[in-house]
Parts: sequence; C-alpha cells; structure tokens
Amino acid sequence: MEEAQRALLQRSRLRLVGELQVAPLWDLLLHKGVFTQDMIEEIQRAGTRRDQARQLVTDLQTRGRQAFPAFVSSLRETGQNDLVALLSEGDRFPQLRPLDLKPVEMGLRGGKGDTYGKAREYLPTPVQAVTKRCQESTHPSAAARGSAAETSRRNSDMAYVLKADPCGYCLIINNVRFIEESDLSSREGSNVDCEKLEKRFKSLHFDVLVRRDLKAQEIAGELQRLARQDHSALDCCLVVILSHGCQTSHIQFPGGIYGTDGKHIPVEKIVNFFNGSHCPSLRGKPKLFFIQACGGEQKDRGFEVDSDSPVNQPRGGSVESDATPFQTQPGNLDEPDAVASLPTPSDILVSYSTFPGFVSWRDTQSGSWYIETLDSVFEQYACTEDLLGMLVRVAHAVSAKGKYKQMPGTFNFLRKQFFFVTD
Repeated sequence: MEEAQRALLQRSRLRLVGELQVAPLWDLLLHKGVFTQDMIEEIQRAGTRRDQARQLVTDLQTRGRQAFPAFVSSLRETGQNDLVALLSEGDRFPQLRPLDLKPVEMGLRGGKGDTYGKAREYLPTPVQAVTKRCQESTHPSAAARGSAAETSRRNSDMAYVLKADPCGYCLIINNVRFIEESDLSSREGSNVDCEKLEKRFKSLHFDVLVRRDLKAQEIAGELQRLARQDHSALDCCLVVILSHGCQTSHIQFPGGIYGTDGKHIPVEKIVNFFNGSHCPSLRGKPKLFFIQACGGEQKDRGFEVDSDSPVNQPRGGSVESDATPFQTQPGNLDEPDAVASLPTPSDILVSYSTFPGFVSWRDTQSGSWYIETLDSVFEQYACTEDLLGMLVRVAHAVSAKGKYKQMPGTFNFLRKQFFFVTD
C-alpha cells in the first residue's frame, strides 16, 4: 500500500470505525484477494461491529498495493458512498469499476459453450489477477502434479505453508553477563547455545538477528521493533531467549525473563507483543518462542521407574541452573476482569526449557541441556517431522539426563502442523 493511502486511512480512522458496515464487505474483500478466509475470520472475532471495523482498517494497511483501491471499490459496491467520498479525495486514487453481476452462462472450459473468457474482461484488474491465481492453483502444472508426497503433506490444509525465503525473522536474545547489583551469576556456556541456534536457524531459512546482554527495557524494545516490522511477505516469526528466569503471576503464559539489570519481563508480555492487535502482519502466521531460562527454583530429583533407556549423565564441566526466587509484587497482580481483554493467542507456540516452578540446567562447557538437545533433534528430524513431534523427542531426551531432573514443556496454540524448510 502506498504511504499516502496508509496516511489517508489513519486520518479517516475515526469516521471509518464509526460508520463502516463491515458485514457486506467480507465476500467482496475475499473475492478481490485483499484478505484470506482465515484473516477475515480473525477480524470477525474482534467483537462488535466497531471492533471489527477498527481491526479491518488496521489490517488493511498491511496488505498489498491493490488493497486500497479494492477496498474503495467494495465500499462503492455496497452503497457506502459517504466513505467512498471520504477516501477518494477528489479522485486522487484510481477507482475500480464495480463488478458486472449479470448472470453468466458457464460452459466447459475449452468447449464450444465456454463463455468464461468473455466474462473475465469485465472484471476489475485485481479480480482478474485473483481469478488467474485461482485457476493456476486449481489446475496445477504437470510438474506440480508430479511433486513428491512430502510437498503435498506440507501444503495441506493441516500444515502451515512456508514459501518465502527467508521464511521469517529469528531474533535470539542471549544474556550472559549481569550487573553486580542484580545478584545474578554469569551464564557460562550460553554463548555455545547461541552459536548453535544461530547456525541452525540460518540453515532452516530464517533471517537471524542476535542481540546480547540486554537490560529488561532493551529486551522489550528489541521485541517491539521486531513486532513492528512488516511481515507481510514472510510466513512466520521466531524468538529465542537465553537468560536467567523466574516465576511470575500470569494469565496465559507462565514465567519471566531477567534482563542484565536484574529486572524481569513476563513471558506473557513478550508473547503479546506479537498478537493480532500489536502485529497485524503476522495474523494467521505461526509465531514460535523458545525460552531457555528457569521457571522457578525447585530442584527435581525425579522418582524411580523401570528404565527403558540408559540414563544420560551430563558431560564433564560444571552444571548450573538459571533459577532465581519467585517474589510476589504487591499492587502488581492481574485484575480478574483482565482475562476478557486479552486477544486469543492463536498461531502461537511457546516452548519452555523446564516445567513451571523448576530450575533449568546448563553445562558451562557444552551449553544447556535443552538447547543442546533441541539443536540435535532439529538436525536429525527437521526434514521429516513436524515441530510438535520434535519437541516430544526433546522432552524425552532431556528428562533422562542427570541426577536432578528437568522436564521441558510447550504451550501450543498453533492451528496447524509446522514443518521447517530444510531444502
């Protein structure tokens, strides 16, 4: 979308939210390729008509060059002429002709009675483009028809489609050195984790950005900058945080992450930087978070079972935890009615290195148990298995390590399977 069009939408926002009738627009905006069905359903879940109108205006600004004229054309076709005049500004922007809604006789494609080609010339340009794309996807080439079953599996309705290259941004925040006043020890071995993941996610077609030794406010700033990026041409987003952690009060996602200044930021806040309200260009796209930090200070000695595999002992080097005590801050508790104001956490996965309330172990030479295992599992299985299946492998392997135990876990709100791009 042109910057002038985006600015006009922002100036007109108040009237659009107050007057826009969204219900008649959905089919037209879908047909013109402005939004996908998933995007429309997400907007409809925003709530009242005003809420839906507000979200539509926000999301519209993240769409392509034809989004604005297609939106104005849809307003005209649904009789919302006052808003058309508001957005046209004396025909400053090109207008699309309304659809010819006359019944058209449909014959067999390529046959004598085929009138489909004639009808196409009366369609507005964006609709022709959408129609062409639909034809291409409905009638794939011979090469596409002959593709491997693997491609079919990854492009099914039950799997996210990753076609962009890079497929998305990957932000790694690696906190090793903490200020003396924080009473937090240096996280020796974390640089090993960081280097492994930087190399791994580059190989999985992510655009990787590493940030080191950030204070809590700087962590929030980096996350907000990433959330404000235009992700329209990308298919997903990934965040890795390596730091000390603690317990916090929460509604959706437990735990907190410490900055190098000893101040913490809740995981819940980190995740919500990327929800549909704050990051509309990632709506309907997977957002993955990997947290290597303690969920508390409890140490788990485990319990005896009949072993089905050898117990893995950590290699030489000293083993440390990323734990800090949980302290309830008076006056900072969540209000009961705050639950209703939180957006639905769709298309989000948060993978924790340990169960909430327990420590997470890190070897000072080889890195953390969780990251070392995660990297190894991705290396072996990313080309054949989906993310959740691999995380089960990680949990199984980590749970068998050491005298003290550690149990990774996942909060999964993905709607589909997620497969990394490995070729």
